[in-house]
Amino acid sequence: MKNKKVNKSISQRVKKFIQNSSLYILHCTFFIVMFLSCDNKHYQPKPKAYFRIDFPAKEYVRLDSMNYYSFEYPVYSKITPDLLSPHEKDWANIEFPAYKGTIHLSYKPVDGNLSEYLEDSYNMMTKHISRATGIKDSLIINPERNVYGLVYFLEGKGVASPLQFYLTDSTNHFMRGSLYFNIRTNYDSLAPVVDFITDDVRHLIETMEWK
Repeated sequence: MKNKKVNKSISQRVKKFIQNSSLYILHCTFFIVMFLSCDNKHYQPKPKAYFRIDFPAKEYVRLDSMNYYSFEYPVYSKITPDLLSPHEKDWANIEFPAYKGTIHLSYKPVDGNLSEYLEDSYNMMTKHISRATGIKDSLIINPERNVYGLVYFLEGKGVASPLQFYLTDSTNHFMRGSLYFNIRTNYDSLAPVVDFITDDVRHLIETMEWK
């Protein structure tokens, strides 16, 4: 019986000690926070920082080796054949080795089936909607060059292809392009690179000529 009373007394003392210790720690934490707050009245959290990327100057050369189209592409990229579709004419890649990015280009002749290609292009874009946090589009209308189309901009950390587009003259030619990166995509950190390559896509569209 005596041992039970002793154990109970010890238990109460331990419990009281823990409570007092907790109050002490709480008070200390409070005063430390107050001190830091007073000493840093104008503190602002720093924005997320990413590695600085030094982009090269914009310079372009004309691609004139294709059968059905021609455009200008940047000198810091390279044109390679699409090895996955060797039997398709004028399918090619614009590779950006420094950024591990590639624009995949596919071409199809139009023979009364433009609506089919437009639907396919839309369906290819919608495959990324589940991971996108935002989608914007930009209409392309250039009657002087007979170039029409649409550019899709997809935002989101898990989006595999942040930029897709298609171009057509509506009667004979149809081209589709999609930008992919051979690295784990993080929209925030890749955003400067995407913006940089987007300018090159705009230049491609502006200089597009059908043959």
